[in-house]
Amino acid sequence: MSRLMEMAREADTIAILGHTRPDGDCVGSCLAVCNYLLEQYPEKTVQVYLEKPADKFCYLKRFDTISQDAQAGQDYDLCICLDSGDKTRLGSFLGYLDRAKHSICLDHHVTNRGYAEENVVLADASSTCEVLYQFLEEEKISTSVAECLYTGIIHDTNVFKNSNTSAYTMEIAGKLMAKGIPFGKIIDDTFFKKSYVQNQILGRALLESISFMDGRCIFAAVRQKDLDFYGADHTDLEGIVDQLRVTDGVECAIFLHETENHVYKVSMRSNSLVDVSKVASYFGGGGHIRAAGCTMNGSVHDVINNLSVHIAEQLPEEPATKEETARK
Repeated sequence: MSRLMEMAREADTIAILGHTRPDGDCVGSCLAVCNYLLEQYPEKTVQVYLEKPADKFCYLKRFDTISQDAQAGQDYDLCICLDSGDKTRLGSFLGYLDRAKHSICLDHHVTNRGYAEENVVLADASSTCEVLYQFLEEEKISTSVAECLYTGIIHDTNVFKNSNTSAYTMEIAGKLMAKGIPFGKIIDDTFFKKSYVQNQILGRALLESISFMDGRCIFAAVRQKDLDFYGADHTDLEGIVDQLRVTDGVECAIFLHETENHVYKVSMRSNSLVDVSKVASYFGGGGHIRAAGCTMNGSVHDVINNLSVHIAEQLPEEPATKEETARK
């Protein structure tokens, strides 16, 4: 029995937390644990606490039971933290971790600071859902749990395209598919399908994007007034930085969106040369070699200028030719 399940078996009440602005891997891993535990131990109290996730994940079992209440005052025997490299990223739900009798963190962020009582950080894993899969008994993974795990894996691998995708990742995905999940529909509905508003914002971001460093870098920014104009929120911005990344000749893509006046959430992606986790860590953020983020203050140009200094340190003086890039 894995350590996670040992701790869960000994606890009567369990809180499950993920990071602020939860993405597919965060939502998927949190609900996978919740469903798995309640299927094995229906007598236990298990509650997921997250900021409101995107409605596109509503097909996941127990999505409608996720709580946004950070002031419930409930104390738990065990707190399970997932996909959060820093406890500050637990946001307003941090109190549940602080008050819990025991805690465990499962993650795949190389910048994880090991803030729980027990920490399992597998930086080579594609996603937290891949880490979690290794803690569960394969024969006990239901279709509902498999849907959660598969959702997390496809979102953190960019549908198996990112460099964090391994042969083991594909093996796990195959086993989850064998559970009878509608894998094609999950990909279409949660990764590729966009609303009219999302397409409008994506189009605007691409239209106003700016390339720099001889075309090796590109950035776009969305301000709060833009979100207000379209009647959108941060959940409508997913995929923009990934679209910027696949611009021909680009090594590093940066997407900024304003969270308050002169405060920007920074998302970075790279292709083969830049370790964006190092850049993000310098500014108090974190993530992975090819995908990372942070929060920065100042104007858009202030933020880009500060990031550029650290990105330039990792780029060769001359842009690589297409032949050199292909060899990498």
